[in-house]
Amino acid sequence: MDDYDELKASVYDAYFDGVADDTAFYVNEAIASGGTILEIGCGTGRITLPIAEAGLRIVGLDASPAMLRHARTKLLQTTDEIRDRVRLVEGDMRHFDLHRRFKPIIIPYRTFMHLLTPQDQVSALMTLREHLKPNGRLIFNIYDPMRELANAEHATSGVERQFDAEFTHPLTGNRVKAWYTRRLDIMSQIIEQRFYFEEYTSDGAVASQFESPLTLRYSHRFEIHYLLELCGYEITPHGLYGDFDRGPYAGAEQIWIAARPTINEPR
Repeated sequence: MDDYDELKASVYDAYFDGVADDTAFYVNEAIASGGTILEIGCGTGRITLPIAEAGLRIVGLDASPAMLRHARTKLLQTTDEIRDRVRLVEGDMRHFDLHRRFKPIIIPYRTFMHLLTPQDQVSALMTLREHLKPNGRLIFNIYDPMRELANAEHATSGVERQFDAEFTHPLTGNRVKAWYTRRLDIMSQIIEQRFYFEEYTSDGAVASQFESPLTLRYSHRFEIHYLLELCGYEITPHGLYGDFDRGPYAGAEQIWIAARPTINEPR
């Protein structure tokens, strides 16, 4: 067991709580699509469980054994009926084969940004396409750092350590403070972040400290549009939103809906 990954997974739900209104968006999309859902980057089940609670079957795939352990622990606290709707699988989104196809595939919470090269992005999109039924939809969101990019000096030099949040540790009940640093590499479109956590006992003593690196690759709007078309997807009407209320894209959040077409597929 990787203790470092276990520490990160233990505070994931309390700190990384998603983007505003994203849970309801993905649940509604799953209901509208019907059938069994494939979720890529299911993590600790933040989106998985609400979809199962809505009465739908879902397969959750994640590369982190620690995250999946926490998801299974949360599943044990639900009903037999909900547990029967969920299957959790360890796997890499670039290369996996579940020997079945799905009508919707979702990639919530910017998980697509963990693909750090265009080659990885293409590999994942092609693998996902093979898991989509004809006319099945791929739904995912990413983020492009428009404000940081507007200030090239700030982007290059990065953000020095800044306080970000305070929350309660879900396992110990102790108070936890979190800081972060961030730097953009404009040439490679890489966001390098590091999160710092300090856990305090009730008398204010430091009970534990740990760090969590997070490296992501951002992509621009037309870059993603081109990648989707290159990999044999069709952008659906209203295929790009700027928020989870389905507002227009205006920079920053990108919420994409693309489909595997039923005809004229590339060979």
